[in-house]
Amino acid sequence: MLHKLVSAPINLVIKIGEKVKEEVEKELYDLPTIQQKLIQLQMMHELGDIPEEAYKAMEEGLLFRYEVAKRMEMEQWEQMTKRKEGGT
Repeated sequence: MLHKLVSAPINLVIKIGEKVKEEVEKELYDLPTIQQKLIQLQMMHELGDIPEEAYKAMEEGLLFRYEVAKRMEMEQWEQMTKRKEGGT
């Protein structure tokens, strides 16, 4: 009983931390989100809302995240394929 009372706050903090990490990764590596941000950035640049240097720097960061996200997606796909092949 005492163990549950002591470990409950720790378990809650761990669960919250895991959820925050999951949401951050989703925001950072979600392909549709990155694509939308690239479109918004392009529009801002075309409207003259941001200077060329800032545009290029932000675009480079988004394209890097896009590349990482695509790589992660491919790795997940390969793992799923391997599991299906191993299970049949």
